[in-house]
Formats: sequence, C-alpha cells, structure tokens
Amino acid sequence: MTGPEPHSWVRDLDVYVGGKSRIAGMDRVIKLSSNESPFGPSPRALDAYQGAAATLHRYPDGTALALREAIGAAHGLDPARIICGFGSDEILKLACRAYAGPGDEVIYSRYGFMMYPIAARSVGATPVEAPDRDFVADVDAILEAVTARTRIVFLANPNNPTGTYLPVGDVERLARNLPEDVLLVLDAAYAEYVERSDYEAGEALVDAFPNVLMTRTFSKLYGLAALRLGWGYGTPAVIEVLNRMRDPFNVTTPAQAAGIAAVADQGFIEQARAHNTRWLERLTQSIRKLGLDVVPSVANFVLIRFPEKHGITAEGANNYLTRNGVLLRWLPNQGLGNCLRMTVGLDEENERVLALLGEFIRDRS
Repeated sequence: MTGPEPHSWVRDLDVYVGGKSRIAGMDRVIKLSSNESPFGPSPRALDAYQGAAATLHRYPDGTALALREAIGAAHGLDPARIICGFGSDEILKLACRAYAGPGDEVIYSRYGFMMYPIAARSVGATPVEAPDRDFVADVDAILEAVTARTRIVFLANPNNPTGTYLPVGDVERLARNLPEDVLLVLDAAYAEYVERSDYEAGEALVDAFPNVLMTRTFSKLYGLAALRLGWGYGTPAVIEVLNRMRDPFNVTTPAQAAGIAAVADQGFIEQARAHNTRWLERLTQSIRKLGLDVVPSVANFVLIRFPEKHGITAEGANNYLTRNGVLLRWLPNQGLGNCLRMTVGLDEENERVLALLGEFIRDRS
C-alpha cells in the first residue's frame, strides 16, 4: 500500500520560499527582504477593505468587473481584455497550464524571478534558462534558446532580483522575432517604480502582437501584498483562454474593493514613488561609497554585491544584520551567494542598514 503517486515531475518541484520576516527572540525587526512598500496601503484602500466586511457571507463578483473597470480607467485599457488573479503569480501559472505541458519548454532569463521555473515544472514543462548580460536580460540569448518545443517566454521587466530593465525597443525586438505560437509574458510587477523614458510596461506591445501578455501586481507600490491581488492584459483570445483556466471567485470581495480604492488614490501613489526614487539613488551611492558594488536598479530594491574576501561576504553581512534585527534577502539558491537584496524602506530603516553595513566593513578592514 503506497498510496497515489503524483506526476513524475511533481517530486522535482522547488518550493518558493519568501523573504524572512522573523528573528528568534526579537519582537521588532526591520524587514527589507520582500520588496514590500514601506508605506503600506492607501488609507482609502484600508477603508474599502474594512467596508467589505459586511458582505463576507456573499460570494465575490467572479468577473471582478468593477476592479477591471477601475484598472482600465487608470491605464487607458479595455476592461474586457483584463484578467484579475490571486496575485500575478496565479496568472503566470494559468499561462503555463493553458499553453505548456510535458515535452514543452519555457524560457526565462538567468537571475529571473524564481517562480518561472517552478510554474513551468508544475505542468510538466521543461524550464530553459537563457544567459543574461551583466545582470540584464539578453534578447539575443533568449531568441537563441527558442526551439520547436518552446511555448512560453517569461520576461520580468524590471527584473527581480537584479532591478535591471530592458528598454522598449529591445522588448519589441524580442516580441517581433518570436514565433507567433510562443507566448511572451511580460511580468511588469515593478513597472510603477520605473522612471525611464525608454521603458514601457507592455500595454502597447500587447496591442501590437497577438502573442504578448502583460502581468501586473498590487503587491508592490500599492502595498496590498497580503491580499494577493494581480492582473493581466492581453489579446481577447488569450484572456478568454485564461478565464477558462482560472478558478471561480479567485479574487475576494475585500481584495477587489481595496484594489479599486488603491488605483483611485494617485496622490498616495505619487508620494510612495517619490520616496522610492529619492532613496534608490541615495542607497546606491552610499553603498558604493562603502566599497560594495550595486547593480543599477529601477525598481524598489537594490542588489548589493560583496567582494567575498577579507571576511567581507554576503553571508557574513547577512548574519551581522540579522543579529542586529535587520532582514535583507540573501540569494544563494539563485546563484547569487555573493549578493544581498535590499528593499527600499522608511528613512530610519534605510539609515540603519547603511550604518550597520558600515560597521560590518570597518570591523573587517
């Protein structure tokens, strides 16, 4: 009696592990390990979330129509071509369930988001890693990796955990040169943070090509990570397929209400974005002055590279910070054992990290 056996590929699945949030024996920690907004959600979103409590005995709107209309109004998009999900992760998985399976291949860039190979393997597909160039996705390398078995290309733009991005011209070249039967998924989870004239989250590319899907999230700048709310924009054909695959009532009523209020409160969003822009530059310059390398970022985090000599290592710094109540993200499982990823936090949190990193380096000099 051995019981039921799962598909052969299930046993090879990695389990996604998020950033740490607790330190044993400490009541208060500075958590900068998960790229969360330091300001939390808009007060309007909180009010809307709490106001939804009176209807918890009712099923949510399974089509999330009001939320899709709010997103469409904010971005100038057709609500009929928007799908909402339990986080953008759900939409990534829906794409794999709909378009990939055993014998198929799913391409993603080196140092891309950890969920891409997990999503591919969850349906029995083979994840294929394309090399990057200096922590930036390489369009030529991705195109060279395409075979007759390729079904999906995942591109995080900006990329997590590096914070780098591809200009719209490069992404357009990728879309133009992919076979039409390969779905290009543009994961723009950090799009709201980008302030570059040559960046485009993906809306125009979706309109220009039949095989492009853009995904977005409310977990970052909007500060609604706990509600697991994301959305996607695609052609009518792609969105119709994904809607067939998604679970009914996949977005809760409180999440829908909070999302609608969040996109309407642009004043709050601008404040959060301005804080991030100011500190992104300051952190980059201050950390480099300590003798550490920082990968240029356009998101809400920086990837700090340690020399791994004279005791100045990412692991050592991670342990030192943890002992002092600060949590960053050490990434050895992604081949970045010499790096720590730091989310942009509140003023006092960022200052504390800079001070501790300075102490850590001086103690070893």
